[in-house]
Amino acid sequence: MKTDTTILPFRQSESIADPLTELAREGARRMLSEALKAEADAFVASFADEQLEDGRQRIVRHGFGPERKIQTGIGALDVQRPKVRDRMDALDPAEKIRFTSNILPKWARRSVSLDALLPVLYLKGISTGDFQEALSAIMGPDAPNLSPSVISRLTAGWQGQYDAWARRDLSARHYVYMWADGVYLQARMEENAECMLVIIGATPEGKKELIGFQVGLRESAQSWHELLTDIKARGLSVAPQIAVGDGAMGFWNALDRTFPGTKHQRCWVHKAKNVQGYFPTQMAPVVKSDLNDIQHAATRAEAEVALAVFTEKYGSKYPKGVACLTKDKDAMLAFFDFPAEHWGHLRTTNPIESVFATVRHRTVRTKGALSQKTAKLMVFSLIQAASKKWLRLKGKNQLPKVIEGIKFTDGIEQTNDTENRAA
Repeated sequence: MKTDTTILPFRQSESIADPLTELAREGARRMLSEALKAEADAFVASFADEQLEDGRQRIVRHGFGPERKIQTGIGALDVQRPKVRDRMDALDPAEKIRFTSNILPKWARRSVSLDALLPVLYLKGISTGDFQEALSAIMGPDAPNLSPSVISRLTAGWQGQYDAWARRDLSARHYVYMWADGVYLQARMEENAECMLVIIGATPEGKKELIGFQVGLRESAQSWHELLTDIKARGLSVAPQIAVGDGAMGFWNALDRTFPGTKHQRCWVHKAKNVQGYFPTQMAPVVKSDLNDIQHAATRAEAEVALAVFTEKYGSKYPKGVACLTKDKDAMLAFFDFPAEHWGHLRTTNPIESVFATVRHRTVRTKGALSQKTAKLMVFSLIQAASKKWLRLKGKNQLPKVIEGIKFTDGIEQTNDTENRAA
């Protein structure tokens, strides 16, 4: 029977002809399948010494679970999760050895990166009923795991995650450094005066973590005091060695009330912008260069010399610009008392700014208004997703020395030898 035909089928409007995407999807499916098998095999191999009385292996592979679809950024992938069996049938169920895949958790229906995308879409103004349409180009027209009801349950889950995080016990935590900032999203907030108050800390291992996060007034000492008091009440009893932030915040007053022993370090990025605001635009490159000579000086003495030169150079004609810089002299140069490897981290609130750059970029052009509650949950979800990729501090081996109270002068550890040479 002849099957050749010159009739070409019409492609449905919602489908996309993209051989490259199909190839990538098939490659991803095969790679995922192989990775799952390798993970199961490694788990079985780790129990190779466990044997039954008749000499057979106790832990063995046991086929596959039912096929299911996992929604990813390149579409839906059909996968089967390998199963592992514990042959010790007489054991109590609680004592049985069970296999749980880290790559594909038992109930997972979406990739982690896709879960991170959902709050971004919400912040962009897409309602839960429009998620399927918005994602149909990359996930196919059905997107069964992203129906409005599923999205509603997911947003409710964000609230639960935030509540658990906000109540977590901090008694075992210690943060050597702390960064604080009030970040305005400039869109989709009910009150323009309110922003996201954010505190990030560095652990003794050099890992950056989100410590505090809530909606409040950036200039209000009371708003910051409520946040810091809550953190301390949940067990954070050890004060950070130094805190970094912009000068125009109520944070500093609240910090002195909550952790009076913590040193202050003003953010040089914010300070430079504030100082340059008192100078004509055409002078910006020269003023910026002079400010860089101060903050990037090799020693405190050299920084103070550069500061004196700046004062002499501009004091008579631009006294307000000079006063803006010199009034916070001690707080601008506090980083010299810490390891030189950490100066790049301590001179700026960039650990917070870099996190919110993407959030601000995605929300600045949106229309309408989110409630404070919804905005907080969306941004919290984005921060949690971003935190998984935060880099550790450079020179993390120096942090235990800071905790021990070892003194640093101009970034160099002070030992008996260095003190004798200085004498």
